[in-house]
Amino acid sequence: MTARKLVYVALFAALTAVGAFLRLPLGMVSVTAQFLVTAMAGALLGGKWGAVSQGVYVALGLLGLPIFTMGGGIGYVLQPTFGFVLALIPAAWVIGRVAGERTTPQPMVVSCLAGLGVVYAVGLPYMALICNGYLHQNLPFSRLMMVGCLPFLPFDAVKVLLAAIVCPAVQRRLSSILP
Repeated sequence: MTARKLVYVALFAALTAVGAFLRLPLGMVSVTAQFLVTAMAGALLGGKWGAVSQGVYVALGLLGLPIFTMGGGIGYVLQPTFGFVLALIPAAWVIGRVAGERTTPQPMVVSCLAGLGVVYAVGLPYMALICNGYLHQNLPFSRLMMVGCLPFLPFDAVKVLLAAIVCPAVQRRLSSILP
């Protein structure tokens, strides 16, 4: 690992923590900027290092730093929303792998949508498991979709579009100033 990669990994881990606090509460789940940062990490660092940056973020939160939306610590795994946080790791990997070296908006939209699919594929079943298995809330599928998915899709579309616009511009700028 080069020093530059280490700095980028740390930077995106820190930005994801900041993104957790840029939030709009919508019931059990808040809209945050975390996915936007995750998408940028995957696109700009590539799948491997983007995933590492998100893994660092998750590890630091589980170690007790209050960097998740509602705190931190190992007990956070029992929060219904922890699956969405955990999903940031494979989402960054998928975004980086799908985007590859393509830095134009259209491949970015496709890669971000793939990463977003991962977030929901991990986050929603985890939410159902915690709500139904641990908290005994008897959350039916229709309610799960209303609590953990449907209200967030318009915000997710904005984040995907932002990433598709910002990442290519940042990539061009970085390639012009870095060897």
